[in-house]
Amino acid sequence: MRDFLRALGPGLITGAADDDPSGIGTHSQVGAAFGYGLAWTFVLSFPLMVAIQQIAAEIGRVTGAGIARNLRRHYPRPLLWTMVSLLIVANIINLGADLSAMGAALALLAGGSSGLYTLLFGILCIVLEVGLSYPRYAAILKWSTLSLFTYVAVLFVAHVPWGTALKSLVVPDIRFSAAYATAFVAILGTTISPYLFFWQAGQEIEEQHRRHAKPLCLTPLTAGPELRRIRLDTLTGMGFSTLISLAIVFATAATLHAGGIRDITTSSQAAEALRPVAGQFAFAMFALGIVGTGLLAVPVLAGSAAYAVTEMAGRAGSLDAKPLSARLFYGTIAATTLAGASLNTVGIDPARALYWAAVVNGLLAGPLMIVMMLIARNRRAMGRLTISRAQHWAGWAATAVMSGASLLFLAFAVAQAG
Repeated sequence: MRDFLRALGPGLITGAADDDPSGIGTHSQVGAAFGYGLAWTFVLSFPLMVAIQQIAAEIGRVTGAGIARNLRRHYPRPLLWTMVSLLIVANIINLGADLSAMGAALALLAGGSSGLYTLLFGILCIVLEVGLSYPRYAAILKWSTLSLFTYVAVLFVAHVPWGTALKSLVVPDIRFSAAYATAFVAILGTTISPYLFFWQAGQEIEEQHRRHAKPLCLTPLTAGPELRRIRLDTLTGMGFSTLISLAIVFATAATLHAGGIRDITTSSQAAEALRPVAGQFAFAMFALGIVGTGLLAVPVLAGSAAYAVTEMAGRAGSLDAKPLSARLFYGTIAATTLAGASLNTVGIDPARALYWAAVVNGLLAGPLMIVMMLIARNRRAMGRLTISRAQHWAGWAATAVMSGASLLFLAFAVAQAG
């Protein structure tokens, strides 16, 4: 068990960060609107998440460079600039939505100004990310994943009909409606997100530096144990993420949907709606989970943008570097976090902004996954350690499903805009 826990790191943190407050809002809406009808989609998305996140991790560990740096080395610069620009826009909007949800959740628990709490959470995340060394900060993030167990606790008071819930995992309840299709795409969009690719690749490089190791492409004969660690870490992280997502859907289906509450747009609304239906304990656990997962997800969103920007500029950047020696890296973390926190103060509705963040992620996810697949099979980048044939087909399957879902989402977005 000790060896297993020691092997966990970038994959576990990435998977846990996938259940950020905006994702909690999406899963709450799915559970409230459709009950258990979309639970099967998490069974579908799990192997796709594992496949693409493992490829992202291997790109970082094998090449010793993140996704943006590999793009800079091997592909046209306009492609690099487009990918990173879209990532920054989407991450800032996601940061705004997550910080706003954290502020609203704390206001529900303790009273006071949600806007002030939003700003203070943003400042706290910047201070922790800039002020702590990488080993200490990585340990804090790793232990922060325990906050997600609050949603498991909610299940014990939600009176879930387990026969119905478990059946929904293997027997799809498909409905032919625009709302159902949009919810399906939203689930994929919140579980397979571009910022997670950049973060996990960057974290593998951080781990490599912490161990004073070389990129695996330079030492392919010693790569076996490291690749096995990446597989175990990624599988555990994505499995953890999927189970927590299902816990949220089951809890809201058993309480909100069963109680006739079908329209939830934010995670804080879901927490507030739980209070009269499932009691004070469920409400408090749900709200505390929003704050805990936000403290985990906000640094991942800001950090992934920082990795991408510094790699695009050809500069060094690391969470273990001193602030004065990595000004662009830490400046990007501070700027994106504060920009996200300020969205609420300038009158932008975070829930509406999150919709457009999903549109931007939809534009970015498919093309970025295609580029990642090309990098992972590129011998100039990966040396002898290009991905296996099984990974090749699994990665392209994930890319095809996500590209199709993105196109479907964009079609709905255009229809709504029209």
